[in-house]
Amino acid sequence: MRVPVDGGDLAVEVHEGDTAPVLAIHGVSGSRKLWNWVAAHNFTLVTPDLRGRGDSHELTGATIKQHADDMVRVLDALQLDKATVTGMSMGGYVGVDLAVRYPDRVRALVLVDGGLPMAAHAQLTEEMLTAVLAPQLAARQRTWTVDEYLAVHATLNPLTDVTDPRTREYYAHDLTPDGHLRLSAETLAADTRDVVFGQSRWQELTVPTWFVHAEWSTGPDSAPAYTVEQAAAFAAELDALHEPVLINEVDHGGTVMTTAGAAVTAEVLAEALK
Repeated sequence: MRVPVDGGDLAVEVHEGDTAPVLAIHGVSGSRKLWNWVAAHNFTLVTPDLRGRGDSHELTGATIKQHADDMVRVLDALQLDKATVTGMSMGGYVGVDLAVRYPDRVRALVLVDGGLPMAAHAQLTEEMLTAVLAPQLAARQRTWTVDEYLAVHATLNPLTDVTDPRTREYYAHDLTPDGHLRLSAETLAADTRDVVFGQSRWQELTVPTWFVHAEWSTGPDSAPAYTVEQAAAFAAELDALHEPVLINEVDHGGTVMTTAGAAVTAEVLAEALK
């Protein structure tokens, strides 16, 4: 479906399941197809393509705050006064902003390896961030077949199961019919800077909140985005935050894009829905 928002409209997919609706928000370079692994657990998921991605790639003007405002419009369009919300990576930061500014619309919040301050962000400078973004921006300058694009990401994400049809569907959704990336350079850069250099309002959360995090960041034995000690410190500081849940032997993307990771995330989401 298409949902009217400021400046245009947003593409939204609804996965019908046997739960109350869950608004699921993807990460900075992802799309709504990120949630296919979780949807397999029979959740009713509302999954938008955020501005600048997928079927919403022509819609610009992104900030974390704007994404959160867009999510309110999605809830309105589906006549949902309140919903459980989950966000992965940057989607977690959007979920935090949504829950802080619109607490009456969020009954519970599940953050998946995002939404809380990452220690690594404090070490980044503008120059370093530009270098980090360079490969993704360069990828927009050429055309891809799905197989070529999938092969590159399989190398970058060694835990990805390229034989899983959901993996192919996820990466195919990034491409136009003629092989260009459906990812706005302007939006990618703006959102990344907002996450890295912006101020998360996580300490203002009042809705019941769960935090799921990965053992690794990119591939086996890589340093995680959040350590166990950091996650515990967040829970000690924030009354609304339940005991964090560590997913062993998965990396950042694997929290939702692997069978094992999605199963743990689904368990936590089921708990939040109660």
